[in-house]
Amino acid sequence: MKATPSITQPTRHVLSLVVLLTILATPQALADKAGRVLADPPNVGRAMDGSGDPDAAAPRDLSVALSIRYRDGSLWNPLTRKNDPVRLRSYMSGKATAPTLVGPTIDARPGDTLRLHLTNDLPDDDPSCGQHHGHAHATNTPHCFNSTNMHLHGLWVSPAGNSDNIFLKFDPGTSFEHEYAIPSDHPAGTFWYHPHLHGSTALQVASGMAGALIVRGDRVPSEATPGDLDVLLRATASQPFAERIILFQQFAYACVDGNGRIKTDADGQWICDDGDVGVIESYLNSPGPNTFGGGVWNASGRHTAINGLVLPVLKGAVQGEFERWRLIHAGVRDTVNLKVVALDETALPQTAPKGGLDDIDALTAACRGEEVPLHLVAADGLTMDRVLSRSNAVMQPGYRWDALIAFPRPGRYCLVDDRDPIGGGMDIDTPHDEEPIAIVEVEEGDGFGGRTSAEALLTALRDAARANLPEAVAVDVVADLEGGLGLSAFAPHGSLLDKKPTDTREVVYNIDITTNPVRYEINGKPFDPDNVWLLKLGAVEDWVLSSTWEGHPHHIHVNPFQIVEVLDPNGRDVSAIGSVDDASGEVDTQYTGLKGVWKDTLWVKNPNKSPEGAYTLRVRMKYRRYIGRFVLHCHILDHEDQGMMQAVE
Repeated sequence: MKATPSITQPTRHVLSLVVLLTILATPQALADKAGRVLADPPNVGRAMDGSGDPDAAAPRDLSVALSIRYRDGSLWNPLTRKNDPVRLRSYMSGKATAPTLVGPTIDARPGDTLRLHLTNDLPDDDPSCGQHHGHAHATNTPHCFNSTNMHLHGLWVSPAGNSDNIFLKFDPGTSFEHEYAIPSDHPAGTFWYHPHLHGSTALQVASGMAGALIVRGDRVPSEATPGDLDVLLRATASQPFAERIILFQQFAYACVDGNGRIKTDADGQWICDDGDVGVIESYLNSPGPNTFGGGVWNASGRHTAINGLVLPVLKGAVQGEFERWRLIHAGVRDTVNLKVVALDETALPQTAPKGGLDDIDALTAACRGEEVPLHLVAADGLTMDRVLSRSNAVMQPGYRWDALIAFPRPGRYCLVDDRDPIGGGMDIDTPHDEEPIAIVEVEEGDGFGGRTSAEALLTALRDAARANLPEAVAVDVVADLEGGLGLSAFAPHGSLLDKKPTDTREVVYNIDITTNPVRYEINGKPFDPDNVWLLKLGAVEDWVLSSTWEGHPHHIHVNPFQIVEVLDPNGRDVSAIGSVDDASGEVDTQYTGLKGVWKDTLWVKNPNKSPEGAYTLRVRMKYRRYIGRFVLHCHILDHEDQGMMQAVE
């Protein structure tokens, strides 16, 4: 097995990289519990840096072939301290197949034409299709789990024809070539791809059908046009700016009995007996627990994976050196409240196997040390006009954050999924306790030289601007950095905050629990493909988002939006820098500093399961360039499958 890394480091780190690749190439290492070493997924797009290619920046036809098949693999189960065999639907590529259950990374550039050839090799004896066979988006009942299509989440491309058209449907045995014309002015950033067939989306994404899509650019800022952050973050003499793709997944696999019901222990956690193989073949198990639904993920005992590995180890980080982490929430059902903290070695049972790293309870107790700041530079693939530095990064399903992170000391650190504040995450009634989801091993380096992390970052970015940009451009970029870690020269969209909207639309998410079955609605209606909202090309509109029952991540295709305000139930705007959201009785930092930020997915908060507890979010959009039909929806994907979606054109 061979993994292709995307971590580019100077010569003094080549040996560490060779050792890491040697570990990854050893089958025994992957089979052994100690071999859960994190690597970037294989890349099936452009070369990572264009080395040796004089036309690396020139637009090109980029051909990628993906097939969808069942894949046999295994996932580490921290509760039982063993690997669970699984058989799940997965993206495969003839060029590169990941050793784990994650789709390969697609690398592209602005101006490329991405030709994605998708082949559905799943079995055609699909009992979930039944009477729905051949009909796309015709019902809000989950169905046709072996039929599929493709969505490029966050990409600014046409939603029509054979481009990002989620109204297409590909049954087993079907092949189709998508053609995505990525515009030459497309922002460089972190995006991802996943299936989006109404009725089977959640089940397939929970099976691991997702992958990173990275748009890379080399545009230098000018007075007329913004530049690409990639240019600023090129390696310098002191900072290699190594890069990692960190794609969060939530594999909702279960082992079932002879009646097709999920096996559970006395506490309701999902179990697999010897000889069992974990699968995801249905939404509902009656009588018995469901595969999806409120509180199901936390009760199941499953753990969030990264790049297809549960509790992996990240190697190669060096004390004091900033890395760019491309964080992608490609899961279905759980909020990831990400924190990075030092691991207290004295709290681990050193006599235990693997030094206690496989003891989830001991590891949880040990992951309580010094917090490492996350310096957020891009939201949902779009570079922000300033760095947002914070101790945690809330990842709702569909979210992306690009974070710059450096470790103050050598040793081991933990990536922790912290407890969500009330209403700040997916499950109000059954919030999970904090739990470690990865370990980082940090080598000795130069450190911060007595500076804080923010001070060290300012120095690193200032040096990078002077080394990587023309002198006249660097002067302005450095001044912006010194004025509060500003990145305005790299922000791809001008502000709409001073634009007067031509219209205002209301989007209300609701779950009607009085009906049987329960109805998942937007503005009081479940999804109907013939009910289409018409938008006007070139218009600037405000959308007012709210929820009457629990929280929902709002996502719209094609067009990102700018956050105007986030009002708590008392009418206070909690989106400004320095604002405090404590209306639920607990401090929630996820909205702080988001005023003016561009995103494509945003949490619509309601901690009280009632209209009285609703937050009101105002976002602004301008419909540019593309015509055609697409959708907005809740990115809790089983909600979308069951009707919480709206067509727009």
